[in-house]
Amino acid sequence: MGLPAVELRPLRRADFPLLSRWLAEPLVARRWDDDPSLAAVERQYGPSVDGTDPTAVYLGVHDGQPFGLVQVYAFADEPESLTELSAICEVPAGALSIDYLVGEPEARGRGLGAAMIAAAVARGFADHPEARDVLVAVALGNEASWRALRRAGAHWYADGELVPDNPVDPPDHVVHRFTR
Repeated sequence: MGLPAVELRPLRRADFPLLSRWLAEPLVARRWDDDPSLAAVERQYGPSVDGTDPTAVYLGVHDGQPFGLVQVYAFADEPESLTELSAICEVPAGALSIDYLVGEPEARGRGLGAAMIAAAVARGFADHPEARDVLVAVALGNEASWRALRRAGAHWYADGELVPDNPVDPPDHVVHRFTR
């Protein structure tokens, strides 16, 4: 069975209230641990919308309805992330990564997250022709997330201890890899 059709639409300021609601949604808040206030969303995502931050941020859209968010970035633009991940595995030159969330509870369990991940990886490779790899580290306990990565075509690459996105999580992470 294939993945459902998902479009990626660039994030706009008009989407900030929706993103704020998603960040406050309990399952998202548990994993992202970000301030969901509109002011915090503006601080975090405004630079990407304005083009002053190289991270590409998209909404995942299915049947005309936004359901999730995905951001695509190069490790070269995130030296702290590169240093941390390099401690547990090789990070190939030009490698990319993604972060993602499914904000609409009714969209979960339907393959939409995996489809959004696959679309983001394809978009990352298209926008970064030098990139050969996308590496994604996920807390070991976030099984739904790493299963979505596998469904989207990633393979286990490494595991080790990283600083968790949410301080209540243990440091155990799995790293999945997509290759061109």
